[in-house]
Amino acid sequence: MSTVIKVENISKQYRLGQTGTGSIAHDVNRAWYRIRGKEDPYLKIGETNDRASKGSSDYVWALRDINFDVKQGEVLGIIGRNGAGKSTLLKILSRTTTPTIGEIKIKGRVASLLEVGTGFHPELTGRENIFLNGAILGMTKKEIKSKFDEIVDFAGVERYIDTPVKRYSSGMYVRLAFGVAAHLEPEILIVDEVLAVGDAEFQKKALGKMKDVSGKDGRTVLFVSHNMGAIKSLCGSALILKNGKEIFLGNVYEGVSKYVTSEQNTERASLRDRIDREGNGKFKFQSIQIKNEKQELTETLFCNERVTFDIKFTYKEIDLSKIVLSLGFKDQNNELIAFFSSDEMGFRLNANTNCYKLDIPHLALRAGNYSVWLFASYGSTAPSDFCDVIDGVANITILPIDFWVPGKMIRSRNTAFFNGNYLQV
Repeated sequence: MSTVIKVENISKQYRLGQTGTGSIAHDVNRAWYRIRGKEDPYLKIGETNDRASKGSSDYVWALRDINFDVKQGEVLGIIGRNGAGKSTLLKILSRTTTPTIGEIKIKGRVASLLEVGTGFHPELTGRENIFLNGAILGMTKKEIKSKFDEIVDFAGVERYIDTPVKRYSSGMYVRLAFGVAAHLEPEILIVDEVLAVGDAEFQKKALGKMKDVSGKDGRTVLFVSHNMGAIKSLCGSALILKNGKEIFLGNVYEGVSKYVTSEQNTERASLRDRIDREGNGKFKFQSIQIKNEKQELTETLFCNERVTFDIKFTYKEIDLSKIVLSLGFKDQNNELIAFFSSDEMGFRLNANTNCYKLDIPHLALRAGNYSVWLFASYGSTAPSDFCDVIDGVANITILPIDFWVPGKMIRSRNTAFFNGNYLQV
C-alpha cells in the first residue's frame, strides 16, 4: 500500500504568554537571520514540553523531532498524557497550524474532527454546514446531496437540521460534525478525543463507522483517545508521545502495554509511615507492588487480566500462622465490592518471612477506578484483634477490553492463588 502521510522531523515551538512567535523585535530578528541565510536563533533555545515542571525559558517545544509514515487504509492510534503534544500534531496534519521545523506530505483529502465546533459556522443551520463542509472538501452539490440523508440519520438530529448549530448541545454538535467528516468520503480522517463528548451509544456507533471507513473503504484514520480499549479495538498501530517527543511507534498491543506501564505511578509510597491506620501494631504492612501479567509494575490493568500483589510486612511477638490477611477493592463510592482473604483460601503465613504474594489470574472487575484496602487481624476479626488496617494503599484503573459492549463482561467463575494455594470463588 502507498504512503499517504509522511512526517519528517516535525517540531513546533511556542512562546509562553504570546500569540504567534512573540514580539515584533523577535520577528524582526528572525527575519534578519533568515535574510543572511543563518539559522533562526530562537530554535537553539526552548525547553521540553513538561507541563508539570517550572521552566526558565519562555520558549517551549510542544513537539520535537517527530517522524512517522502512515499507509493507505492504516488506522494509527496516537497515545499520550494531556499536554503530550497529540492535539498539536493533529492540528499540523490538518494544516490549521504550521510546524516550526520539518515537513509533512499528505496525499488525499483530509477531514478533521479536532474539537467541538471546528469547521462549523455557528450562524448557519445544520443543513447549510453539511453543504459548506462538503464544498470545502471539494465535493460537488450533487455528491453532497447523495450523502445528506445518510449523514442526518447517522447524527440523529433530523428534527434540528434547519436550526442554527449555535443552538445545538455539545453532543449534537459532535454527532453532526462526525457524521459530516466520516460520510463525505475524505481519504484521511483525523479524529481527536472529541468523541468523549458523545454518549456511549454514539461512541459505539462512531467507532464502528471508523472501522468501516478503514476496513471496507480503505481510507486512513488517525485517532487520538485516552480509552485504551478503543485504541486496541480500532487501531493496528500506535504512536506514543511524551512531553512532545516520540517514544514509541509500532504494534498497537505493544504500544498500549508500554503506555499503560510507563505512564502510571509504578513506585508506590511506603506504607510504613502511614498514620491513617488502625490496629495494635503487632503486624504492620510496609509496602505494596502491583504487577501485570508480564510482571511489570503498574496501576492500570485490563478487565480479566492477571494481576499480582506483592506485599511486605513486619511483625513482633506473634505466631504468623494465626494472622488473617485480606486484600479488597473499593469502588468510587468507597464500597467494598470484592476481597480475597487468607482464611477463606486455606492459606497460612509461614514463620521467618516478611512478604506474601496474592496472584489473581483473572481480575474480574468492571472498567473503572478502584482503591485497594489491606486488612490483617490476629486469630479473629474482632476489633480488639485488628493488627493493621489501611485504606487506599493503592489506586488501580481497570480498562475495558470489549469497547463494543461497554462495561459488560463474560460471567464466569474466577480463581485466585495465595502463595500457590488454590481458591475457586
